[in-house]
Amino acid sequence: MTEIQDHPTPTPRQDDPFPVKGMDAVVFAVGNAKQAAHYYSAAFGMKLAAYSGPENGSRETASYVLVNGSARFVFTSVVKASTERGKWLENHVATHGDGVTDLAMEVPDARAAYAHAVSMGATGLEEPYELTDEHGTVVLASIATYGETRHTLVDRSRYSGPYLPGYVEASPIVEPPARRTFQAIDHCVGNVELGKMNEWVGFYNKVLGFTNMKEFVGDDIATEYSALMSKVVADGTLKVKFPINEPAEGKKKSQIDEYLEFYGGPGVQHVALATNDIVNTVRTMRASGVEFLDVPGSYYDTLGEWVGDTRVPLDELRELKILADRDEDGYLLQIFTKPVQDRPTVFFEIIERHGSMGFGKGNFKALFEAIEREQDRRGNL
Repeated sequence: MTEIQDHPTPTPRQDDPFPVKGMDAVVFAVGNAKQAAHYYSAAFGMKLAAYSGPENGSRETASYVLVNGSARFVFTSVVKASTERGKWLENHVATHGDGVTDLAMEVPDARAAYAHAVSMGATGLEEPYELTDEHGTVVLASIATYGETRHTLVDRSRYSGPYLPGYVEASPIVEPPARRTFQAIDHCVGNVELGKMNEWVGFYNKVLGFTNMKEFVGDDIATEYSALMSKVVADGTLKVKFPINEPAEGKKKSQIDEYLEFYGGPGVQHVALATNDIVNTVRTMRASGVEFLDVPGSYYDTLGEWVGDTRVPLDELRELKILADRDEDGYLLQIFTKPVQDRPTVFFEIIERHGSMGFGKGNFKALFEAIEREQDRRGNL
């Protein structure tokens, strides 16, 4: 692994041309938002917090907002397309299947953030505008990133409602588990075409002022059959982290190639969710029907020799198929779901960090071999 900048120095907010407060929401376009909301409530332990649909004035779309700690997912489906936006959403689902359309970021000043981004070369999708209701005012703006993904810039400093104006508070679909399954969004990973990774890393460097955090090239992410390259960009405070992947030459089709083929182009591959108790999270989610990638028992035979002691005993890591990795700053525990829809595209990572700000380099071979086994079962390797 090549460390571009192992510990980027946090940027003082007053000196940051594009300050961000954190991830505001991961927004999905789906075929059936009601069913998606039920799945993520029951299987991921999230809580329905807000709703927008025909019952409260949204005649074209239905949207469900689910939360877990600071993590917020929004699932939107088309009820009846009658505008350009509705037809775009309908076409997006038809082309890509269920997937992420928006990695929304909370910013202290959406107007200033949009102006800076556009001045540095970003493609503006929506100029700054206000939405107001009895809970206050939100300022929004949007810029384009890879594929059909966008970044909505959200200033909600003058708003106290459940999500945005136009949404009403909603009761939970199912009772959330007694303990949270996760607390926050750790990072969001994008897959882009061959030769495009550096272009998009440069976009985040120039347009948003993000720093290069990690770089994985060559044999870092490779197996006997496939390989990929990845670079990680992050904001000055490291609250928002975006790894960008592209395929690399290999004997067979890589997971990035498979994603690009079935998604129909670049997009968000997976979302990593931060937990402080990965054992409880995995047990709860697995009991609710979530499928995780399998890891051969041989992975754990030598794990203790190089990872050392972790909060979770080795036998329990083996039982639950949880991966572990250690670097100079500490260690992390992680596990990956299988794709959560029929297309082999979007999946999730659960991660518990203890000092390490890495991404599990020591696990890459085991992880990618597990993914290749699933690709082979689908006939896509």
